[in-house]
Amino acid sequence: MKDRDIWIKLLKEKYPTKQAVCREIINLTAIINLPKGTEHFMSDIHGEYEAFLHIMNNCSGVIREKVRMLFSETLSVREQQEICTLIYYPREVMNRKRNLNELSEDWYRLMLNYLLELAKMVSSKYTRSKVRRALPKEFGDIIDELLHFMPDEDDNQIRYHRQILDTIIGIENSEEFIVALAELIKRLAVDHLHIVGDIFDRGGDADKILDLLMEYHSLDIEWGNHDILWMGAACGNEASIATVVKNNMKYNNIQILESGYGISLRSLVLFGENTYPELEVMEAAQKALSIILFKLEGQTILRHPEYNMQDRLLLDKIDYENKTVVSQQITYAMKDTDFPTVDREHPYELTEGEQKVIQDLKFSFLNSHRLQKHVDFLFEKGCMYKRYNENLLYHGCIPLDEQGNFDGMEIDGNTYMGREYLDYAERMVRKVRKGEAGQDEIDFMWYLWTGKKSPLCGRNIKTFERTFIQDKTAWKEPTDPYYKFYHTEKTCNMILREFGLFSPLSHIINGHTPVKTVEGEEPVRANGKLIVIDGGFSQAYHKTTGIAGYTLIYNSHGMRIKAHQPFESVEKVLEENKDIESTSTMFETEKDRIMVGDTDEGKEIKEEIQMLKKLLEVYRGK
Repeated sequence: MKDRDIWIKLLKEKYPTKQAVCREIINLTAIINLPKGTEHFMSDIHGEYEAFLHIMNNCSGVIREKVRMLFSETLSVREQQEICTLIYYPREVMNRKRNLNELSEDWYRLMLNYLLELAKMVSSKYTRSKVRRALPKEFGDIIDELLHFMPDEDDNQIRYHRQILDTIIGIENSEEFIVALAELIKRLAVDHLHIVGDIFDRGGDADKILDLLMEYHSLDIEWGNHDILWMGAACGNEASIATVVKNNMKYNNIQILESGYGISLRSLVLFGENTYPELEVMEAAQKALSIILFKLEGQTILRHPEYNMQDRLLLDKIDYENKTVVSQQITYAMKDTDFPTVDREHPYELTEGEQKVIQDLKFSFLNSHRLQKHVDFLFEKGCMYKRYNENLLYHGCIPLDEQGNFDGMEIDGNTYMGREYLDYAERMVRKVRKGEAGQDEIDFMWYLWTGKKSPLCGRNIKTFERTFIQDKTAWKEPTDPYYKFYHTEKTCNMILREFGLFSPLSHIINGHTPVKTVEGEEPVRANGKLIVIDGGFSQAYHKTTGIAGYTLIYNSHGMRIKAHQPFESVEKVLEENKDIESTSTMFETEKDRIMVGDTDEGKEIKEEIQMLKKLLEVYRGK
């Protein structure tokens, strides 16, 4: 059977009559002439749950803008902010008001009417069927009626509307209804969420962030180097496991390991105590783990000369008598050379005790149900890069050489660079998760975290130097030439073409490197072709960036970057209706409003319309 006959047969099964085909053509044609939904871009969240939750709740300020647009002439600024806070944290607001005896039927009625007006506004650019799918099951039919009632000459609809609200209040169901409306407003305010990498590390609540994301209605994730590190650890890569534990001990976040994921550090702590009895317990554990890590990294580098990371082999470069180490042909004084577990003849071999520590940790990582569930989610929703509505999204970099040309890796006689390199990397990562990988693929997950030419890393990390060398000149981490050339429009256009994007409206959306706003750096680069949205969500970066994160909003009117100030606390929001202070910069305004028909979804719908028109011809006997 020919391809055309196959799809005609399939379409007939779905649309068995001529009228069914006509109805769907009318429906799809209407959809492509609606404004495109709002896309929300975030990156480098780094475990900062409270700030992330608030940005999600206020949709990077979109909720506040909608409230202002609707109520600026009828409500004070304070009243508008009270509505916003109710939408962000409905249960918390009502609990607080209950404790203060501030809840009343009049308050419920007022808030219900305000929220319904706002829900009408944010639902106006979607089809009724799409809004219905977004409605909470418990109140779906009722909210649908309230959103779409129209006044008539006898005011029957108004009385009907009032009676529904009176009944909701009378049977004491107002609070649940307010929660449902608040969630609907937030869901419709943003149509799709992009997380451009690095959910994990530094902050201690990445697990809570992933729980939240798993409930989100529509999103994609571009893996960051910290994400791939945890993914590698969850897949059993021992160097990745040691790095994850070291990072979280360094940032005093062991609660995510022990409480969040049930990963026991007991074996490590006991080993550290026995090996370094003169040190405080956690300091001893961290030192013991550092040596285990550098041994495991060394073993990986020795297995893979193609990684070109021999400069990271430093355990064999230590002069114990003079307490120095040679790095990059320079001799540096070391802060510490008391390493009783390092065999000077075979410095990269684990002792029996170290082997037990890493095997115990590996068992915990592989058997953490919650971690494995989160990593499965990262594989399901994540990728190395994403093309979406003519934009290219990736976390780190596209490796370049010193002349600005594509660079990459030579593996098994094949050279991978540009898009082909990222596609290769994703294939290797997915093979590991499927259990189809050998040691090479498992090692490659660690390389993606830290390798010189890793598209997720883009710099030469100096973990050993930062741990054991006092002289900070040894800490400098050279970056890939990409970070020099990505300021030029020529380079960005070259990258966009490499990934099949030729539209003058295409952009690169990039994370990974914090924008040092305090030093005058700007997130929009290369004449608007590249936007870096890492503004430093993590508290550890606030002094470096001068702000507390960038997000990007792309709606039917164009693109704007949002710069956010540090988030104080949920309690502050509830007490004072104090939102995150944000500034919005519109850097690209579309002359004509962007419609669904201009998006990736719209292109698919147009193809479906054409197929349906061919089926209509069949039904008409043409």
